[in-house]
Amino acid sequence: MKEKSLDWTQKMESIWGKGNPIHIIESPARINIIGEHVDYLGGLVLPAAIHFSTFLAIRANSEGKIRLHSIHFNESLELSSPEVQTEKKWANYILGVVEELKKSGQKIDGFDLIVDGNIPQGAGLSSSASLEVGVGYGLSRIFNLSLSRPELAILGQKAENNFVGTQCGIMDQFIIAVGQKDKAILLNTETLEFNYHSIHLENAEFYLINSHVKHSLETSSYNDRRKEAESAFQKILKLQPGIKNLYSTPEDGFDPDLYSFTENEKKRVMHVLGEKERTQKILKAFREGDEIAAGKALGESHVSLSELYEVSCPETDFLVKELSSEGVLGARMIGGGFGGCILVLDKIGNYEKVKSNVLEKYFQKFSIRAEFFPFQISDGVREIVNSEV
Repeated sequence: MKEKSLDWTQKMESIWGKGNPIHIIESPARINIIGEHVDYLGGLVLPAAIHFSTFLAIRANSEGKIRLHSIHFNESLELSSPEVQTEKKWANYILGVVEELKKSGQKIDGFDLIVDGNIPQGAGLSSSASLEVGVGYGLSRIFNLSLSRPELAILGQKAENNFVGTQCGIMDQFIIAVGQKDKAILLNTETLEFNYHSIHLENAEFYLINSHVKHSLETSSYNDRRKEAESAFQKILKLQPGIKNLYSTPEDGFDPDLYSFTENEKKRVMHVLGEKERTQKILKAFREGDEIAAGKALGESHVSLSELYEVSCPETDFLVKELSSEGVLGARMIGGGFGGCILVLDKIGNYEKVKSNVLEKYFQKFSIRAEFFPFQISDGVREIVNSEV
């Protein structure tokens, strides 16, 4: 937060005057430990909510208008109808949630909303999903919609798919909605069944590195990768008509040469099937407290994301290579790709040494200052009071 002592009530009243009771919402960011780029293919993913957050102050108004203000961008917007996108991209995630609620038959009257946060933008930590779920939760509170947490996740995904235009999967919104402190969830993105998993690695810790190479999913090749994976699945389906989705393709004895894949389709399939196997390996490693095996699975995942799914970039590949030379247990890019953050699993006590060495080499190579930061696994979206911000 830029303004740690921000009084949300005072801020809202300074913009729009006094009004209805204000609800303050905290909506976290997320990491995904393993299972990358399989969430829109019916796969299993292992995400966790983390303590970086979007903060919202929201109240109903009697004007029948949607009045929005972003502290980060110092921009305001007032609309009578949210049915079309605006030039202010941050506002479209909010308007998309409103539009999806109206399409589902919910009555949404006018409201005032202020948004701020401390999630690094473009770092692959799902600031957009954090905003969508936070808005859905806030609207549910002020208009008594009684939306369940899974319903909030689906609402956020629909807003991003249908209004913003990014064909994201359900994972980001789901973990932000249902997260619990100190736990990851294993989520079946086909059925939305999930269970919580504690992470037991006594001698190791996770941290993040922001490459400060920013990506935008709307303008990246994210949608292209999804199309290639789906077209590959259609070719598999012709020979194996009982397969539910690409992720459920049996990996034992799989011969990609039987399916007339393009080279890109073949690569996408091999990443998905490999990630399926790595997810089981890392779950076993967590159960057994085996940080060596967990780190190995992370490293293998990055190689696959870089070479087979082709969603990495020179900067994040460089960081992972340097981390390996420093002896970390494992590391990989996370999120949509093309920049963003690296998730690192390292032995406890190595953080400062690795940070010093890798930061210097990265700056020498790219003239970019990366940023290391530890994180805590947090609860999902919730209502807070002013003093908690």
